[in-house]
Amino acid sequence: MNYELNILRQEMRTEKIDAVIFPTSDPHNSEYLPEHWQTRQWITGFTGSAGTAVVTLDEAALWTDSRYFIQAKEQLPSSFQLMKEGLPETPTITEWLLRKMSVANGRVVAVDGMVINYSEAMQMGKELRKIGVTLRTDYDIAKRLWTNRPAIPSNPIYGVEREWIGESVGSKLHRIREVMREQHCDAHILTDLMGIAWTLNLRGSDVKMTPVFISNLLITLDDATLFADGTLNADAKALLYEANVNVKPYGEFLSTIAKTDGRVLIDPQTTSYSIYNKVKEHAVEAPSPVIAFKAVKNQKEIEGFNKSMVLDGIAMVRFLRWLKPAVEQGGQTEISVSDKLEQLRRESPECLDLSFPTIVHYMATPETDAPLRAEGLLLIDSGAQYTCGTTDITRTIALGPVTDEMRHAYTCVLKANIALATTPFPDGTCGTQIDAIARSEVWKGGYNYMHGTGHGVGWRLCVHEGPHRIHQQWFPAPLHPGMVVTDEPGIYLEGKFGIRTENVMIIINGNGNGNGNRACSPEHQLERKNGNGNGNVNGNYELCTMNYELNSLCTMNCLTLCPIDTAPIDFSMLTTKEVEWLNQYHKRVRETLLTHLSDEADKQWLIEATKEIGDTEKDK
Repeated sequence: MNYELNILRQEMRTEKIDAVIFPTSDPHNSEYLPEHWQTRQWITGFTGSAGTAVVTLDEAALWTDSRYFIQAKEQLPSSFQLMKEGLPETPTITEWLLRKMSVANGRVVAVDGMVINYSEAMQMGKELRKIGVTLRTDYDIAKRLWTNRPAIPSNPIYGVEREWIGESVGSKLHRIREVMREQHCDAHILTDLMGIAWTLNLRGSDVKMTPVFISNLLITLDDATLFADGTLNADAKALLYEANVNVKPYGEFLSTIAKTDGRVLIDPQTTSYSIYNKVKEHAVEAPSPVIAFKAVKNQKEIEGFNKSMVLDGIAMVRFLRWLKPAVEQGGQTEISVSDKLEQLRRESPECLDLSFPTIVHYMATPETDAPLRAEGLLLIDSGAQYTCGTTDITRTIALGPVTDEMRHAYTCVLKANIALATTPFPDGTCGTQIDAIARSEVWKGGYNYMHGTGHGVGWRLCVHEGPHRIHQQWFPAPLHPGMVVTDEPGIYLEGKFGIRTENVMIIINGNGNGNGNRACSPEHQLERKNGNGNGNVNGNYELCTMNYELNSLCTMNCLTLCPIDTAPIDFSMLTTKEVEWLNQYHKRVRETLLTHLSDEADKQWLIEATKEIGDTEKDK
């Protein structure tokens, strides 16, 4: 990394730039990036999916969240200082820059304007100007210095199979145009790859583990234009033709929108600074309606989630049956068990890819590939993309004897998971308001965790989907029936162990107990679409102020089908209701998956892993 830093600093001196910011982002505000835009990884060597690097003429630092503290510490070269986001002593990037440049009027900080959103760039520029520092956004240093930089991908684009299309492209565009008319807008610019794929019922493979394609979309009141270079298959062409969607090269997008007349609906929070500036003079600032529409799953998507959970459950049962005997035999490592789980998932012809890199303890690499022993806990966070849906699951497994501390922490996490799964809440509640329902069980045990308790999940899209999140930080997006969200509290003690239990949940109407598998009705979706007082249609994420009655409460039902390891549980900590929940959940897992397993050994393992917990276990 010293070589890259040296040539970067030479270029900075030539261009009279005093600091360069490298976000983990692309022109589409993506979480997972094509290699072409992985400039932060190029300059730091850190491979985590989140983080921002800053390089000055004599210092360098990387900011990342608690998921990657251990990984970043091991991967970063000594020339980079690790900044742990979320800790009280950690300055923000702007605060750090202000300290470094507080006595230097006329200095320049550079960032590629195509990979930072408009709102963030404007706020950063405002703060830097207070001390005479200029934010430069017109210079992509990596474009000049990154030799052998991968090209922008343009893989084939294909249409979603008709059996899984729950709403036509024309219907989706009609709903989007209704919001445009409400906002008195003539056009809407959409740069979010997931939003484009959802709107057009298309998928691709330009981003690893996320079936999207590099593109932009311009929607007017009369037609729409997709800007993409990937070859469209016959189904894709038919879907676009039916909805009157034109296609132009990806590279023509900026010049086209610069000539757009009339008011343009555009989101400054997600649109890159350079793109936003092309229509700034006649922009109407608001979140894209696609964000809210996409978050509520239609009936076909819900059916797909259910099927994908069965496929994933089969793979997980086969993996978990294999795991402990394999570790006891010896020779297994974090990477080898990760590879085994991927192999078992890919044996299903409907498995397209993983949905994110499997995390074992933390992100395993050849340099940190720890051997496994028949003792302690193993955390495995994984998921897959199937033709019918997207999965995300975390299980923590006792590989052998566990300590009392491990047992206590494991049970705290299980209680937290069950608490969130079983607590009803009013329709329109935001994720921050219910985060403490789970987190309080961890607090009672004397612990906390820095990550969120839950995130949205896309249907055959990104495993992390907004706008809703369950997090202690303020996320005001309301929760509604039909939304899919994870339930994943955890406890992590560096140098000791990590624990998380994660299920994918669907929010439904009524006071359920969290064990069923009901789906929200299309009628309820229609009520919200037409504006049932919840502020959701136009993307202004305001909480509903209506008076709630009992029948307007929601609960979360579990979609994930996989046993929860009972070996590390301290049953004395569980209430009767918690034991009942676990028994009912395991009964549904057992009854659902047994009909799909062909191997008798797999069946017997599943029966044993999901057997009912009785008074004997509770008295231990």
